[in-house]
Amino acid sequence: MYRILICEDDPKLAELMGNHIEKYGFQAVTATDFGQILQLFKKTNPHLVIMDVNLPQYDGFYWCRQIRSVSTCPILFISARAGEMDQVMALEYGADDYMTKPLQAEVMVAKIRSQLRRVYGEYAAQAEERVVREAGMTLYPERMELHYGNASVVLTKKEALLAEAMLERYPRVVAREELLELLWDDQTYVDENTLNVNVTRLRKKLQEAGVLGGIETIRGAGYRIKPTEEGGEPR
Repeated sequence: MYRILICEDDPKLAELMGNHIEKYGFQAVTATDFGQILQLFKKTNPHLVIMDVNLPQYDGFYWCRQIRSVSTCPILFISARAGEMDQVMALEYGADDYMTKPLQAEVMVAKIRSQLRRVYGEYAAQAEERVVREAGMTLYPERMELHYGNASVVLTKKEALLAEAMLERYPRVVAREELLELLWDDQTYVDENTLNVNVTRLRKKLQEAGVLGGIETIRGAGYRIKPTEEGGEPR
């Protein structure tokens, strides 16, 4: 069942949208704390997000950027603002479509289905997805997801790059210099502290998934995956 995250601060409209979505066989998850949308996204791991532009604390453009830092799932914007610039901004910030209020329920569901088909269904790219399986873990680099037993965690782009490098080299050590080079891009200066922070975050994500041992620091050399003593099999 596809999960749809609804970020709409009008409770009546959010309830109507959720009821209509569930009538068509989807699972609706409705945000209520509009300062914790990214945390809710990571917790629920939805297949599609419906995002209002005008939200308390931070607007939908802000949350769209935050979600895009960890996921490429479809984001459908909704707004009472029909101006051209609002639609341009939404698309520039990473949205996949834009709808104006008042919403037409059937059109909304059709747009949801269209995006789900494009990303996950019959119109999705047919190229085989990369999968890295080592030490009892399964990493999907393009999805930025790591699975361990029945648990899964969503990774950031940098965390996924580090996890892929260490899993592909398992059980060998990956040099710090090599990991620093992986994190480097044209827009961001990457130093030793950046690597340390991202390794710490990845180590925490592995713990959340139930991976005991996680990442071992080899002083003066680099890092390596060090799963449970039982050989890395899920608990």
